[in-house]
Amino acid sequence: MNGQVTQSVMLDKFASDLNLEIVYTGRGVVTLASMSVERPGLQLAGGFFNYFDARRIIVLGLSEYEYLRTFSTEERKSKLTQLISYGELPCIILSRDLPALPELVDTAKEYSCPLFRSTKMTTDLMSDLYIYLNRLLAPSVSEHGVLMEVFGVGILLTGKSGVGKSETAMELIKRGHRLIADDNVIIKEIANELYGTAPDIIRYFMELRGIGIINVKSMYGSGSVLDEKKIQLVIQLENWQQGKEYDRVGDEMSSTSYFGIKVPKLTIPVSPGRNLAIIIEVAARNFRLKSMGYDASEELITRSIGR
Repeated sequence: MNGQVTQSVMLDKFASDLNLEIVYTGRGVVTLASMSVERPGLQLAGGFFNYFDARRIIVLGLSEYEYLRTFSTEERKSKLTQLISYGELPCIILSRDLPALPELVDTAKEYSCPLFRSTKMTTDLMSDLYIYLNRLLAPSVSEHGVLMEVFGVGILLTGKSGVGKSETAMELIKRGHRLIADDNVIIKEIANELYGTAPDIIRYFMELRGIGIINVKSMYGSGSVLDEKKIQLVIQLENWQQGKEYDRVGDEMSSTSYFGIKVPKLTIPVSPGRNLAIIIEVAARNFRLKSMGYDASEELITRSIGR
């Protein structure tokens, strides 16, 4: 399990992801290590750097821009130098399509600090950055399994190698459901919820024993895959064990947890002749009904005792 890590994003990709104009390329990459964003009002006004984190992206809005314009060229250069030289800033972004002050461009070049411009309002830009950073820098863990979207429910299929996870996923894809990840699922904790995705190198690919590697998107179309999905249910597939008692009523759902967040978990036995795809579809529909407050086992018990 990994905590928050540093991510280096190529300049062009960063600009494309956030719809930014590149004013100065700087180091050619944007190194991100903080989920927070900084508007350096105190730093520019009074040189107060006690709680300043140089790992944060700097956003210059209209207030900072107009404040800097009240000074002479020399004073402006001094304030910007003090800010940009404090540490290796990831980048500076101007909001509202503000023109880059010559002193800002010159100082950015002195310290190889990437400089961007956005057409968005400052608050909208910062909102986009918070969402982007929280997804990019979220704590993550790798899980061996297959992540599917079935009737809108994110289902993580787990189990020992060879139990039939990929084959079951393939049948679900044929039935119109969507693949997110096969074999290696990257689980991220974002805003106290769990989201799963695939490593970039194996995205859309699936391994089927006896056939080899296939590209699900190329074979079944873009509607058969999804880049990311919230994990709402874990289904563990295991070979049928003689003598083991399996839940037959549906009132014994257990759970598993990642990053302290619990997810409902079902254990489904695998045996010849069982149509696992249909069973998983039923599990997805039943999960949705329970989420809406309906529980078939509770209704049956109520009927049985005559209430």
